Amino acid sequence: MTNHAQTESSGVLDGIVVADFSRVLAGPYATMMLADMGATVIKVESPGGDDTRAWQPPVRHEQSTYFLSVNRNKQAIALDLKDDDDLATAHKLLAKADVFVENFKPGGLTKFNMDPNTVAQRYPHLVHASITGFGTTGGAHLPGYDLLAQAASGLMDITGDPAADGQKAGVAIFDVVTGLHATVGILGALQERARSGKGQHVAVNLMSSALSGLVNQTSAYVAGGVVPTRMGNDHPSLAPYGPFAASDQPLIIAVGNDNQFRRLVDALGASELADDARYATNPVRNQHRDQLRAELEQRLQRKTASNWVEELRELGIPCSEVFSIAQGVEFADQIGLTPVQPAGEERIPTIKHPVDYSRSPVAYDKAPPKLDQDRQSILDWLNSES
Repeated sequence: MTNHAQTESSGVLDGIVVADFSRVLAGPYATMMLADMGATVIKVESPGGDDTRAWQPPVRHEQSTYFLSVNRNKQAIALDLKDDDDLATAHKLLAKADVFVENFKPGGLTKFNMDPNTVAQRYPHLVHASITGFGTTGGAHLPGYDLLAQAASGLMDITGDPAADGQKAGVAIFDVVTGLHATVGILGALQERARSGKGQHVAVNLMSSALSGLVNQTSAYVAGGVVPTRMGNDHPSLAPYGPFAASDQPLIIAVGNDNQFRRLVDALGASELADDARYATNPVRNQHRDQLRAELEQRLQRKTASNWVEELRELGIPCSEVFSIAQGVEFADQIGLTPVQPAGEERIPTIKHPVDYSRSPVAYDKAPPKLDQDRQSILDWLNSES
């Protein structure tokens, strides 16, 4: 079976077959990354379909845009693992695949002889990636929802207004991070298999990915003994870094070093602030961030945010207006990132794969599939001798 990303230069994973038994977001995001890179991804769903097919609104032509966001370049078949014939088909797929991705509850595949131990014995060539919410030991019974990981990891406790309750991120961020970790783990296991000829089990979970993804915030606690607190849009280690009031709307300024700060205050006509003992270095700016904010906003309110962005960017000062999602997509297009890529003959608008390859370009040859759309071609391939 060939992948659906065949171009004059095939994708970097051309020839790799992925049996995708995952649902919702983390797993499908990972397998879409692999499909974009040229792997043949066979999406296996229950007869009822991936849950996200029903996560509506919003929709495009009655299809959930949530489902569309993570399922392009895949072939689809519906299998009921409780049915003997369908279960046999699932095992035929594992026998021919290179990678097996699933996010069943720990132990949920044992009755189908698709658990890690059985897979390792029956299909030693297979890279088996399992995605769980909270691992397979003490947290095995906990449901794997991104919101729970945001709450349990501490993300919600450091997000939002200090005077209000903790706030979740505006997207299922740890599902995405876990999906990326799964992709990295799979690629590493495939590379090792190329040396040893043997597959292995790759395990990722939302909680571990969340703690890793919190980077400097978790490091503050484990390495420095500091428990981070909610700071709104301020940064715990940098100032000025966040939104500042211009004459019409907030302006994002992200100063990462003292040279940038000096250029900023020069542009604002306040060069003396760079030599002020309260602001001369980043550590002291953090100690006096409220006074500094007042000094900066007094001057920023002389112009609009867009005026300042145009002026400050010319000076190499990191800044931005605060955009809506629509404006963000439009901005990416304006700067040549071509963020929207139509997928398949249906030309379903999808967001571009985030990696560009110089010799093995990503293709968008197949739209997110309808339920069971490719059943016959998949069965024909499984029953062939090749």
